[in-house]
Amino acid sequence: MKTCIHHFRVIIAATLFTLAMALPTTAATVKLTIEADNPGLPISRYIYGQFAEHLGRGIYEGIWVGEDSPIPNTNGFRDDVIDALKELQIPVIRWPGGCFADEYNWRDGIGPRDQRPVKVNNHWGGVEETNAFGTHEFFDLVEMLGADAYIAGNLGSGSPREMAEWLEYMTSDTASTLANLRRKNGRDKPWKVAFWGVGNETWGCGGNMRPEFYADLYRQFATFLKSPEGNRPKKVASGGYDIHTNWTETLSSMVEGNMDGISHHYYTIPTGEWSAKGKSTGFPEKEWISTLFNTMKIDEFIKLNKAVLEKNDPEGKIGLYLDEWGTWYDPEPGREPGFLYQQNTLRDALVAAINFNIFHKHTDRVRMANIAQTVNVLQAMILTDKDKMIMTPTYHVFHMYKPFQDSTFIPIEFRNMPTYKHADYSVPMLTASAAKDKDGNLVLALVNLDPHNNATVMTRVEGDSAKSATGRLLTAPKMDSLNSFDAPNAVRPVSYKSADSKDGQLVLDIPAKSVLVVTIK
Repeated sequence: MKTCIHHFRVIIAATLFTLAMALPTTAATVKLTIEADNPGLPISRYIYGQFAEHLGRGIYEGIWVGEDSPIPNTNGFRDDVIDALKELQIPVIRWPGGCFADEYNWRDGIGPRDQRPVKVNNHWGGVEETNAFGTHEFFDLVEMLGADAYIAGNLGSGSPREMAEWLEYMTSDTASTLANLRRKNGRDKPWKVAFWGVGNETWGCGGNMRPEFYADLYRQFATFLKSPEGNRPKKVASGGYDIHTNWTETLSSMVEGNMDGISHHYYTIPTGEWSAKGKSTGFPEKEWISTLFNTMKIDEFIKLNKAVLEKNDPEGKIGLYLDEWGTWYDPEPGREPGFLYQQNTLRDALVAAINFNIFHKHTDRVRMANIAQTVNVLQAMILTDKDKMIMTPTYHVFHMYKPFQDSTFIPIEFRNMPTYKHADYSVPMLTASAAKDKDGNLVLALVNLDPHNNATVMTRVEGDSAKSATGRLLTAPKMDSLNSFDAPNAVRPVSYKSADSKDGQLVLDIPAKSVLVVTIK
């Protein structure tokens, strides 16, 4: 009887949620023009990159469990996580850090695992680092996922020789001692290295340097990063953070050549204060809107750094690499603060979609972005608990936005855009992005930031017709709705089909607090 009552309650709750989604509160009407006859630049797939650092349970238990684990695995990689990550078509993964990278000696992570030295992870929790996951394991990972490798080299505590020898170990096809050492350790052919970071956060945990000092170090280290023709990674300098432009100014003026990009880090925190960031769940509406408001500041941050590059690099040789971005909240109660584990809610899904819409606008300079981080850390795709695994709302947004990888940007224009206001904050009700995917289909993403009001978007496509739209919609009953290990599918996309076109305009109804991605026919 108890089981029947439970099932009855579940059915009633599901029915009420469906009715709540179907019944509009207040619906604003917005006009949107998609300039399909005025295509822009390609949107790089690398904007959808990932970042996996040796931090908390991000690598160990999250991705790697070892061959002897009772958790189902293939050569030490847990099967459920790998299968889920494959679905995202991940273009690139940055590793091994982060702050961890600038205390990492690559030689600790090669050879028989039972002979690798055990170190202390001084940056993240002071826990033992077994080095069971090293260079070979990382390249196994990227090859399993069909991704490119982005290596963060140790400039902070390492040497030019150490960094250069690591690159040789990876890429040399000669009979050098280092290449033969790689072969001895089980890899005959060289690996492909697509990107190389020359240091990480050198303004902070990577050395507390001034930009002028680092610029000279970059020139020195980069000089010795040599690899065979056809396997030469793009070199990425360690740049600034938040809205600062002094690192971009210094590097783009002091480094002449031998630099393909400048990295930047931008974390979104609800309060704007590092000492008290805000909760990942159970937050008030003020922290819903402040989080969205603060994440949208990245648009101005990109514009400011682009202006510097336009002045110092008018040829467009240097890109902006946003290789750490995402939400950062207060530590979860009862957990090790240094592990940076946080829950992931519908709010995080909107943050991800808002950022993608902004990145697409700046594809002339934004050539990579790597969310922090892939599993169990900060704004993760996946959370695990021993043998359990859930995909987060952020994971679903990455999956929904897959058509934008290597697409062609299409300009859009809104008219009569309402604003969503609460407390001391005000943001546009909607953000959007449009593109032609690799197959020539017109794709549109819409985000409704307002947690209370639906929107009707009257969409006109210039240079083409628009009769219908189909895709997927992500929303949920509460601002902090989440997927838990007991309810892993509480927040997930559902199928969406537009209303019929009206007077040459496509009618798209967008629920409150939602992300919508559709293909327009």
